[in-house]
Amino acid sequence: MKKYILSTLALLAMIASQLLSQNLKMPVTTNPKMSAEITIGVTQIDINWNAPGVKGREGKIWGTNVANFGFINLGFGSATASPWRAGADENTTIAFSTDVTVEGKKLTAGKYGFAIALYPDSCILVFSKNYSGWGTYFYDPKDDALRVTVRQQKDLPQSRELLAYTFLDPTKNSVEVALEWEHWRIPFKVETDFVTTSLTAIQRQMSGGLGFDPPSLQAAARWCVDNDVNLDQALFWINSATNPNLGGLQTFSALSTKADLLRKMGNEKEAKETMTTAYDHATVLELHQYGRQLISSKNYKEALVVFEKNHEKNGETWPVNVGLARGYSANGDLKKALIYAKKALAQAPDDLNRSSLSAMVKNLEDGKALPQ
Repeated sequence: MKKYILSTLALLAMIASQLLSQNLKMPVTTNPKMSAEITIGVTQIDINWNAPGVKGREGKIWGTNVANFGFINLGFGSATASPWRAGADENTTIAFSTDVTVEGKKLTAGKYGFAIALYPDSCILVFSKNYSGWGTYFYDPKDDALRVTVRQQKDLPQSRELLAYTFLDPTKNSVEVALEWEHWRIPFKVETDFVTTSLTAIQRQMSGGLGFDPPSLQAAARWCVDNDVNLDQALFWINSATNPNLGGLQTFSALSTKADLLRKMGNEKEAKETMTTAYDHATVLELHQYGRQLISSKNYKEALVVFEKNHEKNGETWPVNVGLARGYSANGDLKKALIYAKKALAQAPDDLNRSSLSAMVKNLEDGKALPQ
């Protein structure tokens, strides 16, 4: 009986020890877990890694057992020739929410294990379908989704203690991603098809509850107009957004979007009729901003028509006179532009606008057109 009790106690102690080891969260003292993310257009890039430190090993990292050159047998796991894990401990992973290209080569959306085969003057980046391994000890080239070759920079002015992934020069469709550690920087360019990925994201959203929401319908149609894509479906969206029977609203923003869309589709007659209705629903500031948009897109004559329509509807208020000054200037009539700029200056509501209008008057007095 005594032996049975002792055996039972020993078993319970072993189970308790295992449970503690599974659940106890110990402080991280080395190779902290780190992450970095960025969104370009609608494409999200997520990187997760454990960050080793230089720890006084400057000049003794690259091409050593810390960060080996080439593909070598690490002696553990599957014991095959493996690249460097591009971090420490667990697998470094990188995920893309849409299809991308890396250094011009296609890579489908998904999560990948990321490793690098280092060489003195070049690096082979490896994106593996196996993202759950421990480091690269179980690396298998059959899992490679993509390999690309890049050249590293070896002259960072200050040594970076902890390995990091950084993002440089982001645009709506590209970003430079780089691993930085010690004095090395290993960059690679990631690009997306902004229009295609954005349209797909918009269409997915519009197939849900937002497809019944007039402001969302109008915003989706506006995006299609601005990017000259998907015009037939955009017309369906804007018709729904402006249909009172479907809860739509006859706002200037929605109606002017519809007019712009109809014009792009070659229906000039209906576009003009729709724009006339839109003017009736516009505020003084909406007309002013619409005129400014037309100037930005170099539709100078049409912009002046809008500014004059604003004058006809709202009289010589401050934003009306500012708009007329810009409209006449854009069309080359600097004398009329100066007349309205001076009127707007006298009506300026605050010091900031007064200063801006003073500069406009000075430009026009010097015979210079206003910046567009």
